[in-house]
Amino acid sequence: MKIVVDLVRCQTYGQCVIAAPIVFELHGEQKEILEYEYAPDESLHEQVERAVAACPVQAISIGRAKEQKEG
Repeated sequence: MKIVVDLVRCQTYGQCVIAAPIVFELHGEQKEILEYEYAPDESLHEQVERAVAACPVQAISIGRAKEQKEG
């Protein structure tokens, strides 16, 4: 799983932090900086889906991490 956040669209409402606190976190003096795990463990998929659904500006999307082939 790969998470993509459109930081231009993100307004740091923090709904993603409430839905998936292991994956998303707000930092800064006024909690204005969003930090997140770009490729969280698959076991957190349900929480991330809740965070995507909770985002009022639809700034979060989920993709699949590409596996590199050795060779």
